[in-house]
Amino acid sequence: MLTGPRASTSNGILEAAAELLRDGGVEAVSTRAVAAAAGTQPPNIYRRFGDKQGLLEAVTLHILHNYIAQMRRVAYQSDDSVEDLRHLWDLYVTFAMTQPECFALIYGPTRRGEAISAAAETMKSMIQGAIGRVADDGRLRMSVMRATALFRSCGVGFVLTQLAIPAVKRDWELSDIARENALANIVVASGASNERNTLIGRATALRQTLDDDGVPLMRAEREVMIEWLNRIADGRH
Repeated sequence: MLTGPRASTSNGILEAAAELLRDGGVEAVSTRAVAAAAGTQPPNIYRRFGDKQGLLEAVTLHILHNYIAQMRRVAYQSDDSVEDLRHLWDLYVTFAMTQPECFALIYGPTRRGEAISAAAETMKSMIQGAIGRVADDGRLRMSVMRATALFRSCGVGFVLTQLAIPAVKRDWELSDIARENALANIVVASGASNERNTLIGRATALRQTLDDDGVPLMRAEREVMIEWLNRIADGRH
């Protein structure tokens, strides 16, 4: 880990590159432009990050780490697991709309470095953990795995359609509609009977316990049990 002046210089370069990426897109992130914005010389960038691709990966990871820190603060900010899931959706949409070029580098067709892929996997795991809380509360209609896939698909789909529209024509209220439609399909409505008392709810709750280290099952047995419980929770035959 870098410390002292070297770390400060690297952080300044990444902050400058992040601002250029946000305001001008990938083409604006040239080593010369970043060096000028950071008040340093291009050779400093080459020594720390290599070529432009290395710089783009580093700044994307820098932005992602800040976003993941925000996710951690939001995911468990209240005792209401569904409300926290709403906040995660809103945070995700805000991130994507304010960092569209970074979003494209994460979800686009370009090859990602291992560190960015790992960060993206961390984001997915955090969403899955938030939905796992909903399951623990007995409020999930399906398996955590299926609910996570649905929730993420709705979020990515909404963002992609909005980014394809000129900013002045975007419908911000549509985010709330898309979010609530996604939640309506994975969460038991308020006031309905507790899902924990149904077969699906019991299967989902038991599936959650299999992540505990104290479950007396071999790895192969655990994997088979997980597959069976997910099938029951999703109503698959």
